[in-house]
Amino acid sequence: MGILRLREGQPCDLALSLSCGQAFRWEQRGEWWEGVVESEVWRLRQEGDRIEYAGPTARRVRDYLALDLDLPAIQAAVDRDPVIHAAIASCPGLRILRQDPWEILVSFICATNTHIPRIRQMIASLSRCFGERVPSPSGAWYSFPSPVALAVPCRETLEECRLGYRDRYIHGTAARIAGDPGLLPHLMALPLEEAREGLLSFPGVGPKAADCILLFGFHRYEAFPVDVWIRRIMHRHYLAPPPGMKAASEKEDRRIREFGREYFGEWAGYAQEYLFCARGELLGDAPGKGHRDGKSRE
Repeated sequence: MGILRLREGQPCDLALSLSCGQAFRWEQRGEWWEGVVESEVWRLRQEGDRIEYAGPTARRVRDYLALDLDLPAIQAAVDRDPVIHAAIASCPGLRILRQDPWEILVSFICATNTHIPRIRQMIASLSRCFGERVPSPSGAWYSFPSPVALAVPCRETLEECRLGYRDRYIHGTAARIAGDPGLLPHLMALPLEEAREGLLSFPGVGPKAADCILLFGFHRYEAFPVDVWIRRIMHRHYLAPPPGMKAASEKEDRRIREFGREYFGEWAGYAQEYLFCARGELLGDAPGKGHRDGKSRE
């Protein structure tokens, strides 16, 4: 058990950061959050400026929660108008986690056309069937399966995880990564648009999923994912749809994405997260702050 104190003036809202839909393997049990990071079971809880942890080292907690980033400076960089200002004020401690790119790739293939509980079920099922059991006094946990582990079984075996049509996408993606272990590091090193095109070549990865993978898995903070909520926020407060253009279309989402990246700059992904987090206040008829109800990133 250890205690990590936040730096003065550097907020972190642990509960919001773990539950806002960027990670799918955390469970709240009383005051503690429990989850598997790589091959370890972590337990975290927060009281004021203290984060208590069991399982990882303090260094790994700092890295995972991105506590080395100057969050007020990031917020100042994107705080360009009253709308984003209100969004930041609504969730000032929200941080984008540093997660494993392979796990994020599969997670956002699972995330298409479904909701948070279903995504969590699919990822838990994949881990239980194809991951390694991780010892823990709090119960049975499993590591996220490797590309090789998901590439070996036939699709019929993957079907037991009840992934629906996604099983063929995950199997194909796993086979490709298993056959070329350097592919993801290569993509991560490319310029943003080239990395995005590379992600779009994976089965089951569409434009929205690619941007989520860039932001949450590749740590490309200039990425600006567009889902149904961001589309509505941008149309209401920033960018009215052109006459004759469908409000929900790939062309319009591209226009929104490009506007978001240009307007908010190198930290556009953080701006997107704050806007999404505050969607209830900004739209008046959306789910409450933080937790991503309904369609996930659709």
